[in-house]
Amino acid sequence: MRQILQSLKTGATEVADVPCPAPGRGQLLIRSARTLVSAGTERMLVDFGKAGLIGKARQQPDKVRQVLDKIRTDGLAPTLEAVFNKLDQPLPLGYCNVGTVLEAGAGVAGFAEGERVVSNGKHAEAVAVPVNLCAKVPDAVSDDEAAFTVLGAIALQGIRLVQPTLGEAVVVTGLGLVGLMTVQLLRAHGCRVLGIDFDPHKLKLAQSFGAETVDLSAGADPVVAAESFSRGRGVDAVIITASTRSSEPVHQAALMSRKRGRIVLVGVTGLELSRADFYEKELTFQVSCSYGPGRYDPDYEEKGQDYPFGFVRWTEQRNFEAVLDMIADGRLDVKPLISHRFALADAAGAYELVTGGAPSLGILLDYPAAEAAPAATLRRRTVPLAPTAAAPAAAGKAVVGFIGSGNYATAVLIPAFKAAGARLVSVASNAGVSGVHAGRKFGFETATTDIDALLGDPAINAVVVATRHNSHADLVCRALAAGKHVFVEKPLALTHDELSRIVAAREAAAAAGAAPLVAVGFNRRFAPQVQKISSLLAGASGARAFVMTVNAGAIPAEHWTQDPQAGGGRIVGEACHFVDLLRFLAGTPIVSHQVLAAAGGSGDTVTITLSFTDGSIGTMHYFANGNRAFPKERLEVFVDGRVLQLDNFRRLKGFGWPGFNTMNLWRQDKGQKNCAAAFLKAVETGGPAPIAFDELIEVGGIVIDLAEATR
Repeated sequence: MRQILQSLKTGATEVADVPCPAPGRGQLLIRSARTLVSAGTERMLVDFGKAGLIGKARQQPDKVRQVLDKIRTDGLAPTLEAVFNKLDQPLPLGYCNVGTVLEAGAGVAGFAEGERVVSNGKHAEAVAVPVNLCAKVPDAVSDDEAAFTVLGAIALQGIRLVQPTLGEAVVVTGLGLVGLMTVQLLRAHGCRVLGIDFDPHKLKLAQSFGAETVDLSAGADPVVAAESFSRGRGVDAVIITASTRSSEPVHQAALMSRKRGRIVLVGVTGLELSRADFYEKELTFQVSCSYGPGRYDPDYEEKGQDYPFGFVRWTEQRNFEAVLDMIADGRLDVKPLISHRFALADAAGAYELVTGGAPSLGILLDYPAAEAAPAATLRRRTVPLAPTAAAPAAAGKAVVGFIGSGNYATAVLIPAFKAAGARLVSVASNAGVSGVHAGRKFGFETATTDIDALLGDPAINAVVVATRHNSHADLVCRALAAGKHVFVEKPLALTHDELSRIVAAREAAAAAGAAPLVAVGFNRRFAPQVQKISSLLAGASGARAFVMTVNAGAIPAEHWTQDPQAGGGRIVGEACHFVDLLRFLAGTPIVSHQVLAAAGGSGDTVTITLSFTDGSIGTMHYFANGNRAFPKERLEVFVDGRVLQLDNFRRLKGFGWPGFNTMNLWRQDKGQKNCAAAFLKAVETGGPAPIAFDELIEVGGIVIDLAEATR
């Protein structure tokens, strides 16, 4: 299928061939009929992409500060690589979609195949969208009209925050698509409306919808006009739907408001507010969040947990329905807002129009009908990217399929496997876009959204799992059942039950005559400086004492990694690295473990103690309450009257160590490339796994115990 992608690096827009997604649990797979280009949002994204590095930095000063902190701790080269990798990722555009249901995913009720629906799906021939972000289209509403639903919901949510009453005087500043729909919806509420803009055509449309207007291009003073419009009393409310870096619209809104007036920002403006403007009139100011309650709540949007109707009357989905009802009975007329129409194949012309100087308003994209794009073609889940060898894996050669192509996979894992000489055959992702990007960049032969097809490919003998944590154990078991060697990014599993299933899957594969390797991305033990520490410790005779300090930094409690079901928490998700590191340097099994968590937080500021069979001990301070300017990882080793100190995998120093003083690297090296190379070597030579399977299960079980103790 085809989808519109935009480069954050250059701003270039393309219609790319990507694999069709499969509907996940609680999702609808939708064949697109029409999408609407959101001129304001999408112009902003394209302009950001076209800006140079300095221009990008000026637009995101907070990100610049993060980059500077990372340079101080990690060095210049790794930081630049991270920045350029982020900018290199394509951005799927669009969020105003109407189409027909092709398939309902597991757990979906109330929607059937063939029904017309609106959603916030992208500009793509097929989209998979969570059910709470979809709504049925009434028969009386055309596809063209329905495409305006999501923008209408944005307008409606701003109005709900204003809470207008019959007869109130309300100003709408900025008469783009959202502003003009706001005008109509306010009129339907029985409000008197004053519209403000520079564009005479938009002002004329606002007048046709029943608003009075102020033409800024003619030099009119909006504050004076609002004073007259409100009969000298000040307006009751102002809704700002403009897009500008200036704070002037907010300042003007305060000046034209009555005492205790309400100001709601729906668009994007500067926010240099004057206290005097708001203090003397006791004004309220609120920023509206997109389509309404539920937006950006993963429980609502991703997990399908609706809010109780009696307590949250209007959610984003119910706002969609309200807008569609208003269009159906004619109180919201969007047909005059349509200015241009393009076929999907000609989408580049639409974005030239959006970013150019020619006037435009509602730009629709048309998609091929079922007759021109049969479902079998549309739903193709694997696309070729490069000529394929179409041959099974040759003896002594690692042929790899990747499951997952997110930030870490594209920035670290895939480059490491490519550098180690693996033949990269197929890369799988949920939505298809990131897989196509990774496939093109690193030379994969195909991109797919069909994991079963990847696992069943006879040309592949090794699989890398780089997905969200809660899928790791299942994918490891499926790879083993398919007879594939498997490298899984940490963690191996989130629960003891998952660990048991992995053990059983490996035993079943062995019983079937296969001997697949299992490796986990515990890369720290493969870092050059850690290997040096290990060699130095080989000559030590006494028990070792380790102190590992990790300045992990805070992650919001709502982030998926903090969710016990999705990410397992940070002990399972990241601290496992350092449990493995100390286990490696001790060289003997862990016999006891304890954890003490600081009060408050998400259980991610902890001190962990480990005891080993040879009497060695380890203390790990994994702290989320530090400062990012401080180095992230420090290891100290005490043994036989000597000390080794490793700072952030860049500087290693010995104290009292005969024949060794320092080993410094010009750039940070945490061992990712060596870790991948060790796995590939084992695959190609038939040698043992880089880390013994029993040791992986030992460490996996311990970190699960530690995580459970902090919950």
